[in-house]
Amino acid sequence: MDLDSLYNPYPVRRMSSFSKKGMVATSQPLAAQAGLEILKKGGNAVDAAIATAACLTVVEPTSNGIGGDAFAIVWMKDKMYGLNGSGPAPKSISIDAVKERGHDEIPTYGFTPVTVPGVPATWAALSKRFGDLSLREALQPAIDYAREGYALTPILGKHWKAAYRKFKEKLTDEEFTHWFETFAPNGEPEIGDVWKSEGHARTLEAIADTNAESFYRGELAQKIDQFSRTYDGFLRAEDLADFDVEWVDPVSVNYRGYDVWEIPPNGQGLAALMALNIVKGFDFNEKDSVDTFHKQMESMKLAFADGQKHITEEKRMQFSTADLLDDAYTASRRALIGEEAVQPEAGEPPRGGTVYLATADGDGNMVSFIQSNYMGFGSGLVVPGTGIALQNRGHNFSMDPNHVNALKGGKRTYHTIIPGFLTKDNQAVGPFGVMGGFMQPQGHMQVIMNTIDFHLNPQAALDAPRWQWMKDKHILVEPEFPLHIAQGLKRKGHEIEYALDHSPFGRGQIIWRNQETGVLMGGTETRTDGSIAVW
Repeated sequence: MDLDSLYNPYPVRRMSSFSKKGMVATSQPLAAQAGLEILKKGGNAVDAAIATAACLTVVEPTSNGIGGDAFAIVWMKDKMYGLNGSGPAPKSISIDAVKERGHDEIPTYGFTPVTVPGVPATWAALSKRFGDLSLREALQPAIDYAREGYALTPILGKHWKAAYRKFKEKLTDEEFTHWFETFAPNGEPEIGDVWKSEGHARTLEAIADTNAESFYRGELAQKIDQFSRTYDGFLRAEDLADFDVEWVDPVSVNYRGYDVWEIPPNGQGLAALMALNIVKGFDFNEKDSVDTFHKQMESMKLAFADGQKHITEEKRMQFSTADLLDDAYTASRRALIGEEAVQPEAGEPPRGGTVYLATADGDGNMVSFIQSNYMGFGSGLVVPGTGIALQNRGHNFSMDPNHVNALKGGKRTYHTIIPGFLTKDNQAVGPFGVMGGFMQPQGHMQVIMNTIDFHLNPQAALDAPRWQWMKDKHILVEPEFPLHIAQGLKRKGHEIEYALDHSPFGRGQIIWRNQETGVLMGGTETRTDGSIAVW
């Protein structure tokens, strides 16, 4: 039968999922099932998160990979932990070194934007501290899928084909041939094609059996170093050997009685908190009104303007997280919001391509986890024979030496990927997240407001039409966004553009836990091949 897997002329209705013993929500059914398999084997929410994350590098390589970064918020035995698994720029890189190679801006592809991958170290650190199963047991489902293969799902296949066509046109130099050998061995991929990678399987086995030591100080590290040297990259074995993840204390704002938690900078979760801090000063009578969307958009624009000027690696920031969340400063930003759309500009506070997954087990432990290669497949580089697609996270650095996020060797850049978590009265409500570059803090604000202000269940909170601030007064909205509201926003000075599909608006997951019964309620993203596995 000749069926179009991407065509559906009818509205899709999906109910929230419920379970008691465990839940895994993510963008790929096979990955969700892998996490559930680990729960059933006696693993906890952290073991399930590692299994799901590793599986996603195989079954959704269009958005993440072994050579990317990761962040996690863990709720374990009634205590919260944060983990920053983002890697720095190579020590030898600098603005001058990049300019000497003929670049006024950091390129999107090739070795220049490659930073130290943090994903394998993040898996190992989580497993060592919290895992009930071994890292090998947690990674085994991913190893099996890499070795045995699986069929490409609709949204996955769509993005894979788009990447192939873009790379075929743009990535013609020799160093990019390994991407095509790994991810397009038979030419242009199609939905339903079976893909597998023995190199990917072997790499996962090496990571599992050495607790990621092979990746940072062993055979895999040497292969990465050799590949970089061959094509005059900056990344070296010593950059890998010197890397370690950072355990951090998540930061929060109280939003109408709930505490919304994010990883502190260098992540952009602070932008979501700043926006919520601004918007909580308003009262909202209904969700779908011009006034509600106007105030949301204006709050987000002001928060983003501050974030893009002030956020970088925390120790290098000129203003602290507390400065940017200061009540008086927040009030001054809120006061800028009137009846008309404004051009967003950063203030001066007083001094003082990603996958997301959520897991929960029957003991109340929960994980909010996110990992990414930044732009789709990342740099376009795959370490020969390993399946390791290297990220292009360094593209986020500024080439302006006076900018707070200026490129510097050994420095971590402003980071887009952010896991979120919600608590109330010091008890876990649950993990949430929305992937998708600079859409992420915007998605966080929208799903939190959908939940707390407008009392939507997890699935409805995710399904509600989204908007995305792009720049200046330009707002992109989903095809289902109400026309009369878009027209009203235009009258307020917003420049509204309708998108033709849902790809720009992120892909989210939510798991909430009933504090009295322990019952889990989850929603998954209808904008992708999302799935919830329950037990």
